[in-house]
Amino acid sequence: MTTVTQMKCACEPCLCVVSVDQAVEKEGKYYCSQACADGHQNGQHGCGHTGCGC
Repeated sequence: MTTVTQMKCACEPCLCVVSVDQAVEKEGKYYCSQACADGHQNGQHGCGHTGCGC
């Protein structure tokens, strides 16, 4: 059995890879930040990570 410890942020345009134990979990999906988890509401852009413009 393989345990996944890292995965791509569930926000489609986001480029980040997050540790499952540090990710923001919402509805069974893992996100790198609260902005991504909230679907970039209110026109939020980016997740705050360098080089990522989701």
